[in-house]
Amino acid sequence: MKSKQSGVTLIGFLIIMAIVAFLAYMAMKLLPSYSEYMGVSKAMTQIATEGTNGKTLDDIRRELMFKMNFQYVDDATIKPTNITIKRDSGGANQLQVVYDKQVPFMYNIDFLLHFNKSVPLQGNVGQ
Repeated sequence: MKSKQSGVTLIGFLIIMAIVAFLAYMAMKLLPSYSEYMGVSKAMTQIATEGTNGKTLDDIRRELMFKMNFQYVDDATIKPTNITIKRDSGGANQLQVVYDKQVPFMYNIDFLLHFNKSVPLQGNVGQ
């Protein structure tokens, strides 16, 4: 009785390793941007829970930029103009940060990531 061998050939194994290496390289390029976004999200939540009674938009921007420095968010990524306060239909204020990040990948291929985060603010925002 002959036994039948089964398994992955060397060429098949190399192809699988190439695909895994490509996906790992992609993850290594994208993970810092998403980690930075988590820092932005955490800083926005801190601002929202502290309350904004009587603070102007410039005060909120300054405070948010200060908190984002502790979260390792690059100053070149988010500019103060990306931070806005939006009033929803119910009259409540929303702190909104919208920004794009371009991540070079390989050769002339880049990833363009679009981030949009809103959190409800507590208290009244001054002019």
